[in-house]
Amino acid sequence: MRPPNPVESQSLLWTAPAAPGLPSIVAAARARPGAKLDPHRKFGAFITMSRVLIRAANVADVPLILEFIRDLADYEKLLHEVEATAAQLSATLFGAAPVAYCVLAFVDGAPAGFALYFFSYSTFLAQPGLYLEDLFVKPAHRGSGLGKALLLHLAKIANARGCGRMEWSVLDWNQPAIDFYRRLGAGPKAGWTVFRLTGPALTQYQ
Repeated sequence: MRPPNPVESQSLLWTAPAAPGLPSIVAAARARPGAKLDPHRKFGAFITMSRVLIRAANVADVPLILEFIRDLADYEKLLHEVEATAAQLSATLFGAAPVAYCVLAFVDGAPAGFALYFFSYSTFLAQPGLYLEDLFVKPAHRGSGLGKALLLHLAKIANARGCGRMEWSVLDWNQPAIDFYRRLGAGPKAGWTVFRLTGPALTQYQ
């Protein structure tokens, strides 16, 4: 049986304030019966007059998800490392047993960004955690509040799932992103180094 997508029961719409100084964007939530959403939750202001929709991705969005993954990799100067295919994304995100989830952001109906995440576990907390694998906002929408809206959308999911923490990695040269995360209250995990087994280093143990 396929586990429920934590965000498939909700669709959030943000409308920017008409002018600087007006109250933050209010989330107007449309949900199926039984979904518990706060329609008055504030997420921070957008600079431009736009309507922003953040929704769970579905299998029809796979080409768009792959495009965002490649755009992110290109920005991080890692495009040569992308091996993902549409078929692999369909199977791992929307198959019988999804291992990760994705939300998409649209501005005035046009794709503007995405976030891809999965759930981890902390033995110290004895609680699940939410791990943000990818976050990307198209250049035209950076500085508008869209990245913050995506992150806070995931924070809401993390809280709803009883997560004890939310984590992600950032390249050490990406100072704008580091500054942005610090402003949200996030901090680096000092004293830790990421290790990875991948490719032949992993498959040699089959």
